[in-house]
Amino acid sequence: MQGRLALAVTLNLIFVGVELAYGFIANSVALIADAGHNLSDVLGLAATLVAAILAVRPASGRFTYGMRRASVLAALGNAVLLLFTSGAIAWEAVQRLLEPQAVGGEIVMIVAGLGMIISGGSAWLLGGAHHAHDLNIRSAFLHMVGDAIVSAGVVLSGLIILRTGWTWVDPLVSIIVVTAILAGTWGLLRDALHLSMDAVPRRIDLHAVHTYLSTRTGVAEVHDLHVWGMSTSEAALTVHLVAPTVSPHDDVFRNSIVDELRQKFGIRHTTLQVEFDSCQRACGS
Repeated sequence: MQGRLALAVTLNLIFVGVELAYGFIANSVALIADAGHNLSDVLGLAATLVAAILAVRPASGRFTYGMRRASVLAALGNAVLLLFTSGAIAWEAVQRLLEPQAVGGEIVMIVAGLGMIISGGSAWLLGGAHHAHDLNIRSAFLHMVGDAIVSAGVVLSGLIILRTGWTWVDPLVSIIVVTAILAGTWGLLRDALHLSMDAVPRRIDLHAVHTYLSTRTGVAEVHDLHVWGMSTSEAALTVHLVAPTVSPHDDVFRNSIVDELRQKFGIRHTTLQVEFDSCQRACGS
């Protein structure tokens, strides 16, 4: 996946330069807006690539979980960057609506069409069900799909300008681009903020996890259950389980729970504390 990310970053970075240059040549705020949108996505892809590299680094004496959380920071930074980019694009679009300017419709169509091909190809590179739970990869994939759709809209605006001469269509499309950015960014920002605050990942049903543990044979009580995201794709769990009696098969009991938590809920890092009576002291919450 790192190789695919690197290729997607390279292709889209080259295209951003081309699109920005022709945006000024054609005097098209829609092309410039799309270039700004694509640039933010390229930076997001680059952050995702860096986070993916850092996430596989081994744990150290200082970073005992490794640097998996870098992927969460990358997703959060990507969302914030998209918000700032949206504001700048919307401001310029409003100015162009108030004072329409001549736009080169043919150039807009050709360049946006090229962008649609590159974004669609990048989305294909990043697609795959096995990455569906990685917030960074999922957001990068959705951004590329969104870019392809937005570029298709810019192609349409170029066609309308050529056929009708309605130059106000150009800033109007750029506002639609901003709306698309904001719609996609909200979910990314929400999930990244939740993960940065050690919330339960959205893909995991905490109630279902509690029910599974409490109904296990040999478990009398479940308390101090915590689930959080170590990265955008990995979750960790700690829990205290109260067992009625000491069993010679405790290792088998614990190992079976760890295996089933991984298979049923995708939780790879599990810490179980088995107690043989109710917790008599105030347990941490």
